[in-house]
Amino acid sequence: MNANLILTAKTDVELKPAPIEPSWILEGNPVATNCTLSRSADGMASTIIWQCTEGKFEWHYDIDETICILEGSVVIESEGMPAKRYGPGDVIFFKDGASARWHVEGHIRKIAFCRRTQPKLFGLAIRVYAKLRSMLAPAAQRPTQSLLGAN
Repeated sequence: MNANLILTAKTDVELKPAPIEPSWILEGNPVATNCTLSRSADGMASTIIWQCTEGKFEWHYDIDETICILEGSVVIESEGMPAKRYGPGDVIFFKDGASARWHVEGHIRKIAFCRRTQPKLFGLAIRVYAKLRSMLAPAAQRPTQSLLGAN
């Protein structure tokens, strides 16, 4: 297997400034930094380490984002979702179009898995193509089990 098909990274990378949109900040002076660990070949998915200092702000999502909190804590609330505190090990999925109010307590560090959404018809076409490709691949190259259960 080509070594370029498997990339590795650590989460203790050097982070660069990633300012929060000033109009989103509700209280304090939260300072955010990040580093992209990986990006898909089509540019539609990425993995990012992000951290932020104490403060309150709104966040508006224009992508699907799944986060896993590595350090610190945050209270998150949204319309129809009461305020709840999250900490290390907690996983949260924000759908494209979601908005949430973040209250970072002290600091937070997370890993984020981000994916740009595609129109449903386009997504269906990609799944059909992948299925056909899988069915037509030589038996030795066929996966024995899908990790995501999307056979």
